[in-house]
Amino acid sequence: MNFIDLEAQYKYLKSRIDKRIQSVLTHGCYIMGPEVQELEEELAAYVGVKHAITCANGTDALTLALMALGIKEGDAVFCPTFTFFATAEVIAFANATPVFVDSNEETFNICVVDLELRIKKTLEEGILIPKAIIAVDLFGLPANYPELEEVAKKYGLKLVEDAAQGFGGEIEGKKAGAFGDIATTSFFPAKPLGCYGDGGALFTDNDEYAELLKSYRVHGKGRDKYDNVRVGMNSRLDTIQAAILLEKLKEFPQEFVKRNEIANIYTSSLENKFNVPLVPERFLSSWAQYTLVTERRDEWMQKLRIESVPTMIYYSTCMHQQSAFKSLASYDLSFPIAEKLSEQVFSLPMHPYLTSEAQQKVLNLFS
Repeated sequence: MNFIDLEAQYKYLKSRIDKRIQSVLTHGCYIMGPEVQELEEELAAYVGVKHAITCANGTDALTLALMALGIKEGDAVFCPTFTFFATAEVIAFANATPVFVDSNEETFNICVVDLELRIKKTLEEGILIPKAIIAVDLFGLPANYPELEEVAKKYGLKLVEDAAQGFGGEIEGKKAGAFGDIATTSFFPAKPLGCYGDGGALFTDNDEYAELLKSYRVHGKGRDKYDNVRVGMNSRLDTIQAAILLEKLKEFPQEFVKRNEIANIYTSSLENKFNVPLVPERFLSSWAQYTLVTERRDEWMQKLRIESVPTMIYYSTCMHQQSAFKSLASYDLSFPIAEKLSEQVFSLPMHPYLTSEAQQKVLNLFS
C-alpha cells in the first residue's frame, strides 16, 4: 500500500499525459512554452481569480509573493508555528522576522485569536513593523479567511494564502487560492494537484502585483529578458510540467470528490476512537492529508507499520523549535496547542486511487 499512489494515478491518465509530453517534445519549447500560458489560464479559471502566475516551486511562490509585497528587514510577518519549514523560511530569506502563532486545536490551522494577541504585542514592543500574515491551508483545509481578512484589515496588514496543501478546498464556494492579497500553491508531486517534479503558482486579482510577479520570476525583466528593470530571480515552470498539470487539472474535480468520500469513510469509522479532523460548516477540504490526534501515536503507527500500512507525521517539530530560528528565543515562545499537535498527530494513506479494499485494511487495524 502506498501513502500517496502516484503510480496508480499515472496508469489511469497515462495516454493523456504521454500525448501531452510528446507534444512538448515535438514543438521543443521547453521553457515558457505554450502549455505554460494555457495552464495559467486554466488555473485562474478554476480558482476564480484574474491572474495565475506559474513558477518553479511552492517555496519560490511564497518568496515571490513577499517580494511583490515589499517585505524587508525590520518587518514582522506572522505565520503559524505548526507548518512546513518553507512558510517561515521565506520570511527570514526576505530579511524580515517571522512571528509565530499558535494553532487552532480543532482545525490545526492558524489561531486567529492568538494571531491578534501577537500582533498587539508586536505593536506594543515597537521593535518590528507588522506588515503581513501568511496563513497556511494545512492538510487541505483552508484557514479561516473571513476572520483573517478582518484582522488584516484592522491592523493594515497584507494577507498571503499558502495554499500548497489546500488547492481545491473552499469556503462558501470560494476556492482556495482566491483569498488574501496574493495566494500561492505548490505542485510538488505529493500535493493534491502535483506534477512530476517541482512547480508552483501564485494567484491574485491585483493587476499591479501580477505584473510584478511576472517580472520577478524572470530576473526582473522589463520589455524582454535583456531589459532588467529590477532584481528578480529565475523561477519558471518548465513546459513539460505544465503539460502534465493540464491533464491532471482536468481530472482534479473527480479526484477531489473521491478524496472527500474516503475522508468521510475514515471519519465515520474513527471518530469514536480519535480526535478526527474538523471541517467547519461552509468549508471544504481537499484532504492533502488525513490526520488523527492521539496520545498513543507511536503505538498506533507501529501497529500499522507491522501490517505494511504506511503512516507519516506532519509535523513533529514546530517552527519555533527549529535550530534555524534559535535567534528568536527572546520572543514569546509559548505555543501549547501546536506543541501538543506535534507530539500527537499522524496521517493515514490518502489519495483518490485508494481502493475500497485498502481503506478497509486500514480501518480493520483500528478495530
